[in-house]
Amino acid sequence: MQGLPQYVQISFPEQPVIPESIHLTFQGGFVGIRCAVKVDESLDLLTHIFPEDINKRQEFTLPALETGIEKLRLEFEESSDFFGRITVLFWASGDVIVSCLSRPPMSPTEYRVALRGEDLLNSPRFNKGTAFTIQERKAFGLTGRLPSRVNSLEEQCERAYNQLLSRDTDIGKNSFLQSLKTQNIVLYYTLLRRRPSPRTNPDYLHTNRGTPFHLPTNDILIYPSQAQAISEYSHLFRRAEGLYLAFPNQDSMEEDFLEQTKGKNIDLIVVSDSEAILGIGDQGVGVSSSFILRSHFESALGNWGTCNCFTPPKSNLNQISSAKSVIYSLIGGINPTESLPVVLDVGTNNEDLLKDHLYVGWQHERVCGDEYDAFVDRFVQLVRKYFPHSLLHFEDFGVTNAHRLLRRYKDSHAVFNDDIQGTGAVTLSCVMAAVGVTKTRLADQRYVIFGAGSAGLGIARQLRDAIVSMDGLSKEDATALFYLIDKHGLIKQSLAKEDIREDQQEWVRADEEWVGVKESGNGNGNGEIGLVEVMKKVKPTVLIGCSTRSGAFTKEVVEAMAEGCERPIILPLSNPSKLVEVDPKDANDWTKGKALLATGSPFPPAKMPNGKDYIIAECNNALIYPGLGLGAIVSKSRRMTDTMIIAGARRLASLAPALKDLDDALLPDFADAPEVNLEVAIAVAEQAIEEGSADVDWSKENVRDRVKERLWKPDYGVYVFDKDGMQ
Repeated sequence: MQGLPQYVQISFPEQPVIPESIHLTFQGGFVGIRCAVKVDESLDLLTHIFPEDINKRQEFTLPALETGIEKLRLEFEESSDFFGRITVLFWASGDVIVSCLSRPPMSPTEYRVALRGEDLLNSPRFNKGTAFTIQERKAFGLTGRLPSRVNSLEEQCERAYNQLLSRDTDIGKNSFLQSLKTQNIVLYYTLLRRRPSPRTNPDYLHTNRGTPFHLPTNDILIYPSQAQAISEYSHLFRRAEGLYLAFPNQDSMEEDFLEQTKGKNIDLIVVSDSEAILGIGDQGVGVSSSFILRSHFESALGNWGTCNCFTPPKSNLNQISSAKSVIYSLIGGINPTESLPVVLDVGTNNEDLLKDHLYVGWQHERVCGDEYDAFVDRFVQLVRKYFPHSLLHFEDFGVTNAHRLLRRYKDSHAVFNDDIQGTGAVTLSCVMAAVGVTKTRLADQRYVIFGAGSAGLGIARQLRDAIVSMDGLSKEDATALFYLIDKHGLIKQSLAKEDIREDQQEWVRADEEWVGVKESGNGNGNGEIGLVEVMKKVKPTVLIGCSTRSGAFTKEVVEAMAEGCERPIILPLSNPSKLVEVDPKDANDWTKGKALLATGSPFPPAKMPNGKDYIIAECNNALIYPGLGLGAIVSKSRRMTDTMIIAGARRLASLAPALKDLDDALLPDFADAPEVNLEVAIAVAEQAIEEGSADVDWSKENVRDRVKERLWKPDYGVYVFDKDGMQ
């Protein structure tokens, strides 16, 4: 059993809802619940007391209302106990609005399960394999379906770990994990959380600080080739995971959506149209469940202006599907059964896939324009209708669509794009920590960003928003602090119109600023200004690289920067490490130890002039995006606001080891990612409540406990058969 919250609430902030009828369904087990239903926090509709004998679904209908409502609130006595789910269904003008207001408990407990026999063993959510107890085997018809020995979860994990290590190839290891995930979620996550010892794995990794990684993404030494896994997706395909919505089938989209989500509480939806995977472009439905993690060492990057870095090293965990949701659950503590991966199949412009007779997606040129927008909007409206408090995560959309969709929906739902906002947020944290070391402000800096793709623009916007919010500058004055460079040089007025994308327009510099400055010498007559010229003219205090141009930050560039400021902040963030703009050791040497450094890939410490090791921070967005998501979900935020992201970034920056030891890193060690993301989530939830974006009104003192209560951990519960139980 677990105690209910004092109340649960659903809001309709855009326009009041006039329900024709309201049904509340309590499914699970509960004892003596006294439930008072209030509308708009004033009108008491009724008080309902459930009987103590509650082995089946309970339901009652509230009287219909004649006027629109903005909030529905259910208040419970503190003595009420409950496990299961509360679902509210509104019928309004023929539409159904569904909101799940509570969920199964997050810790080991008793579950009432309706599945038996093979159905139970085939359920990745409820399957325990050889860990089913003798009593459970009898109750669920499993005695003759399993070997007689009952294993502990730890014993199962040891067996699975040995099986993993026995796979000879990266793809083999990758496929093993994907298969395990579709068989037994608890064992899968337990394996990923396992910390191998030198006895079982003498080659396990060490962090920059010389201590073993305890995160699974690094312990399980897998280096799957991203390009190989993606290009072979249709050939490796075995079992679908998540929701596939294809453009030709859009008339049945709502029916398909409900078929996959009925009876479920979905907190997290990650969606992709697979246009921009891993810097190798359009891969159709090769993204599968839409969660791709970029390996620090094997990503096939190369698109100038695009920096697809910022994810845990060696973390393409389960072929090419579900990796984002894995990290949300593994590091952020979000229940994996409450996340939904979605692929929007709008075709592909990849000629190889269009010709491949084994390709599993829609073999048609990629849809664009109004048809594309209408298709995406139809999906987003379903998310808003049925899961109004969910976080909608956009993943691997093309750069133009990514920015456009984020702008379109950010004010009407909690939407998030990790490539843009996650990258920007962790970089903001890094710069915040650096200015904390130098005792200056964000507004005191001059910023050069080398690489103006999704990552570069996201970083620029996040930094600018923070300058406006924290230091009080106008948007125009804050924008003037930034100089962005892409493959055509400095983004300025005299560049050809086709060389400046729509999403770069606000960063265009005036030509008169550059009169007399030497051009880069490309000979094309466009007056391009290169990085060296920008450095000498601007004398920036912050230099950020997200270009995938290896060695672009030359000794001349770095020394020019060091001449202009006492503590240059240099962040070469491209990955894998072979594509980094400058080796941090070189940057440290060229600045005589003055530089404050962070990279997008892990690097060993650099030697300071005093002989001490300078720890190079890993600017990895997995240090922040799981916490941003968890904070928005727990607070039932209707939006992911810029101020919520800034609050999370500030909390992360406050944990910087460099604030206590100048030779230490600008960000916490990645091995501490779960604890760090918990702090981020708390800060985000606090901000959401303070600014009114949340549908909870906890006191600030209670937020930490509320967030910690929601953290999911992989544990088997005790099962009791109930034909009306969970499936």
